[in-house]
Amino acid sequence: MTLNIWNRSGPWTDRRERIRTAIKDLSPDLLGLQEVLRTNEGDKLDQLAEISEGLGYHTAYGRHPDERGHPVVNAIFSRWPIAKSEVITLSSGGHEEYRCLVFAEVEAPFAKVPFFTTHLNWKLHHGHVRALQIREVASHVKRLAPLAGFPPILVGDFNAEPDSDEMRFMRGLSSLGGESVYFADCFHLTGSGPGGTFCRRNPFAAIAREPDRRIDYVYVRGPDDRGRGEPLEARVCCDQPIDGMFPTDHFGVIATIATAG
Repeated sequence: MTLNIWNRSGPWTDRRERIRTAIKDLSPDLLGLQEVLRTNEGDKLDQLAEISEGLGYHTAYGRHPDERGHPVVNAIFSRWPIAKSEVITLSSGGHEEYRCLVFAEVEAPFAKVPFFTTHLNWKLHHGHVRALQIREVASHVKRLAPLAGFPPILVGDFNAEPDSDEMRFMRGLSSLGGESVYFADCFHLTGSGPGGTFCRRNPFAAIAREPDRRIDYVYVRGPDDRGRGEPLEARVCCDQPIDGMFPTDHFGVIATIATAG
């Protein structure tokens, strides 16, 4: 599952409880969160601790060391122990956004699962920056997740629509810089409907005055000749109010992926 929690914007205390309720109800084994703040300033906000408390997850957390301004930190929640983790900085393309990729090797009962979460540049006209970043993401996934292992899962807020160059690159439909990869877009293959995850019917998203679009994804690298990593189903989640309020400005995506052939 993936979900952008919208940092501390809006009525954070009320939203936090709805995010926790959604996670409890959906009970994902692996979860990537974006815009999770931890700060030593003022009230020493720790959204990772606030959200995870009592839910029974192992966690990993990462931020760009030079980050300032827009909060683009990422976190991983895992039902199973995390053997190791790594934080990888991504290029800014000359802009003042400081993005990263967070990796966790998860000791699941069926395999060691490479799990990644990221959050790419947000501005609508920054496709060229996202193209640079997504190439770096794919390169690091290749480095950290050998082909012989369980297919890596990559989730996050990519801030790019399915027909963008960045996401076409991920699905093997176009090359970038002379390189090509293939990741299965779980919603594209097994979901239904437009799959919008940033939509004006959510009052928190409507503030941005941006068009409705699908920008949050669950990807898994493929194919795997043992049948592992095949997307079985996917749907948009956190797309309804809980007690009259949406949990965050984004909707999430949750997918079921095969663990064996």
